[in-house]
Amino acid sequence: MPLYMDIHTVDSEEFSAEDVVKAHMEDLAVQDKFGVKQLKYWVNENAKTIFCLMEGPNKDACNQVHLESHGNTACNIIEVADNEYNLFMGQGVAVNDLAKTNSGALDPGYRTILLTNIVCFSQNSNGYFGKIKDLVIEHSGAIVREPTNQIMVTFMYATDAISCASLIMELLVSASSKLEFNLAVVSGNPIDEEGTAFFEETLSKINSLCSLGLNKKLYLDKETIALSEKELQVQKEKQTNFTIVDNDDFAFSRILYTTINKHFTQSDFNSEELISKIGMSKSKASRKTKLLTGQAPNQLIQESRLQRALGKMSQSYRTIAEIAYESGFNSPSYFTRVFKKRFDIPPTEFIKHLN
Repeated sequence: MPLYMDIHTVDSEEFSAEDVVKAHMEDLAVQDKFGVKQLKYWVNENAKTIFCLMEGPNKDACNQVHLESHGNTACNIIEVADNEYNLFMGQGVAVNDLAKTNSGALDPGYRTILLTNIVCFSQNSNGYFGKIKDLVIEHSGAIVREPTNQIMVTFMYATDAISCASLIMELLVSASSKLEFNLAVVSGNPIDEEGTAFFEETLSKINSLCSLGLNKKLYLDKETIALSEKELQVQKEKQTNFTIVDNDDFAFSRILYTTINKHFTQSDFNSEELISKIGMSKSKASRKTKLLTGQAPNQLIQESRLQRALGKMSQSYRTIAEIAYESGFNSPSYFTRVFKKRFDIPPTEFIKHLN
């Protein structure tokens, strides 16, 4: 049967894990009537949220169990793939279906996600990816996906994610070979009250940050800082390499990403048009872009085009001309000049290096 996860947000001054345990027992008493099997649930007492994992014939059957047993139906429910769930939420233990950490504390369901994009312009990149994987293992992380030049990792503890990201940053900065990269660390719920995908909001945030060019920045959101402070007092020096981002920064990064992504193939799309579509004054848009990305708007547009070109270069059947035009450059020769100036290697040589 399909696997589903839901979210319940409780609007009550009186809320405790004991209340949820009782409600879960009531669910178990009626679940067979609807062909549903309750598997595991997470309780976040501070945020007053509950996440339930279950098997069932459909969403409606899963909701009917809650409706008949205690009347508290879910705010949202989505279907989840087995491998997706295991990668993101497989850590910890369950005691009578209640999710707990290995230390026995309640597992609130939050997960912290680290995403890094790395492009190596020399021959010894494999060693760095191996070292990063070792750091992930040392910090109890789970690699979620590993496409070319990108690693996504999930952590149960925000403190582990912060420490791991800081060490990855040190490793990449000290690399003797030429590396271009960015990293981001963002925390969130597996299910939101709106949305249709697993960790949809969190993944949207982290992808928007890491799409803003290979700017050698390390982003850390305030949610992760708050979680880490609850887990363990993190020493401030571990956060000195991070660019701290809040909800306004996420909103602005999404505007930048979606606007550039919509128009980057237009070779005449420039910073003036970007600023106009953002709807801010030139000075304010330029200042916010510089603070968030380390680049001026025109540099960011060019960097975004180069980042897309790098992604296309692994497809060996594409010519330099195709890559140039599909990435928004007005000619292959101009693309070659920009690429060599940015990465100190011609695109043809970089493609040979990939192959």
